[in-house]
Amino acid sequence: MKKVLLIDDDKAACELMSEVFDYHGWQTKTAQTPQQARKLAEEQKFDLIVSDINLDSNYSGLDLLKEFRTSTPVILITAFGSLEVALKAQKEGAWELLSKPFDFEDLIKIADRAVKNKETETQIVKNQPWTDTRILGRSTAMMSLFVQLARVAPSSSTVLIMGESGTGKELVAKAVHENSPRAKSSFVPINCGAITETLLEAELFGHTKGSFTGAVTDRVGLFELANGGTLFLDEIGETSPAMQVKLLRVLQEGEIRRIGSLKPIIVDVRVIAATNRDLETEVKAGRFREDLFYRLSVVTLKVPSLRERASDISLLATKFLENMAKSLKKNFVWSEEALTLMNSYTWPGNVRELENSVESAALHTRGDIVEVDDLPAKIQSTLVNSSKQKPSELETLFSNLPSLDELERRYILYVLNTTGHNRTRAAEILGIDRRSLYRIAERLGFNLNENSPNPNQTN
Repeated sequence: MKKVLLIDDDKAACELMSEVFDYHGWQTKTAQTPQQARKLAEEQKFDLIVSDINLDSNYSGLDLLKEFRTSTPVILITAFGSLEVALKAQKEGAWELLSKPFDFEDLIKIADRAVKNKETETQIVKNQPWTDTRILGRSTAMMSLFVQLARVAPSSSTVLIMGESGTGKELVAKAVHENSPRAKSSFVPINCGAITETLLEAELFGHTKGSFTGAVTDRVGLFELANGGTLFLDEIGETSPAMQVKLLRVLQEGEIRRIGSLKPIIVDVRVIAATNRDLETEVKAGRFREDLFYRLSVVTLKVPSLRERASDISLLATKFLENMAKSLKKNFVWSEEALTLMNSYTWPGNVRELENSVESAALHTRGDIVEVDDLPAKIQSTLVNSSKQKPSELETLFSNLPSLDELERRYILYVLNTTGHNRTRAAEILGIDRRSLYRIAERLGFNLNENSPNPNQTN
């Protein structure tokens, strides 16, 4: 029987994981402190260790990873991660990093795979240097991105970054580059949708003297400038079919030709592309080459919109305000009302719009406290709309005079939706532990491992 050591300072979380592993035929032991974990590991050999990163101790799950990684696969879990944490976990040889809340079935599958392959599978990113980036976020969506990014960065595979405008795709591309073996070489960005096709070709591949009107000297292209490093092709979906053919050839052959020259030039460049378009739809519509799409999307990273990571709004708004305070040499803080309003706005322009709005508010405020009146008018208008929507939102809980069980079900789903489906936070608000929350969910007939349905939706 496979043996697993479960480590979490939350006793209820340990018990819940233990029940899941027991159900799937594992023998489990639990520990709430690093000292207990070490004692258990000395007494018997485990096939797997699953540990929370943020233990209630000066000794973290990352420290435990360093102790046990050579003999036992370690899966780390966290509810409050960052890109830095993900990179550390990968660098130190974690088998997997999971962000809370996670699907227990996925955990079991990962655990089985870790034990099955522990003698043949090498640890990822051993001794790989890493650096901080400006990417911020603690939401589940961002934790998932951090984990993927940490896995992808050390390779030389092409990466396709997808996401709405303003989500920070170039920051993600820089993070991939900065945490790769190419970090000491150049990161060269270009917006493919900002210049004409003729100029784009000259920019990318360079040209020889006299190859076209205005070409008065030889010029090195961006592929050559990025040799040994990374070329970031932003808005790749805006390129023409002819340019797509040329890009495909570079990716296939690893060489370019300057305009006006027949001499091939070998280049060693990692290509990262980004788009706010759905390229699969573009391929089906015949507007983007299928072969180029598959070449670019060896790895695909999806950058979530701010709507998909609403729990990060306060974190980002506070950080941007701190930056403005340093720039203007002031001590800005948000008023509670202003920050609440920021959280209720939909942010169609995503993080870029949020940052610009914070800058505007900081410049308009007459004191150190940024108030509602200092926010852009379009955000202030949310105040009127939200005041109209709140009563009807709460009224849905009581529509159709539900039974007590149905009312309980609707309220739990309402809390889950309000917390972004964060089970730990929802359990805290409800005054119960996560284990009880799962049992209530089972009794009331809904699955906590799936996105919550509408609170007033009946079975």
